[in-house]
Amino acid sequence: MDERALYESRLELVDFLVEALHDVPDEEFVERLLSGDVRTPDGEVNEPLDRGFDAFRTFVEERRASDASEVRDALEREYTRLFVGPRPPVVAHETYYREDADYLGEGVAEVEASYGAAGWAPPEEYPEENDFVVVELAFLRHLIEQQRHGADEAVGFERVFLDEHALTWVDAFTDDLRDQADSRFYRAVADIYAGTLTFEDELVAGLR
Repeated sequence: MDERALYESRLELVDFLVEALHDVPDEEFVERLLSGDVRTPDGEVNEPLDRGFDAFRTFVEERRASDASEVRDALEREYTRLFVGPRPPVVAHETYYREDADYLGEGVAEVEASYGAAGWAPPEEYPEENDFVVVELAFLRHLIEQQRHGADEAVGFERVFLDEHALTWVDAFTDDLRDQADSRFYRAVADIYAGTLTFEDELVAGLR
């Protein structure tokens, strides 16, 4: 894979996860899923990513002939049950899983400090606290974009962010999501998220 295609693939992975996790899926996103427009990697990448995209492709094939609004309604119910509640079984926040920080307490400031060190501020369209999984994904996307445009320091910022934040809670979070999800789609999302961070971890280790 050439460098341009590699950056495009990295960004597409993060963009897919942002769309899947930031809120209940809208009908446009679901239509794109069912149309086959979401590209999946060719060949093997790593175990969780391969498993996640196998499950994702099965989900799409099983529902390709379904009405997009019906699929969207089912995913909305599932997302709401998983992440919104009342009393959601999955809490998609870093500080919920960190033993050294209170949930939504001082640990959020530590996450924000990583953002600030890289000169980035969370976008306003994400109303959740700044340790929410999608805010962290948006920061990761920013760092990948910076790397694509030649900002070598963004590699170091990503290394620190992965080690001190994203990788510290990915296993516990994705285990919870797999255990609690009823639909193949959100189990696939759990594996794709875990596999994406594994891929980034290995890639950044090679770039330093």
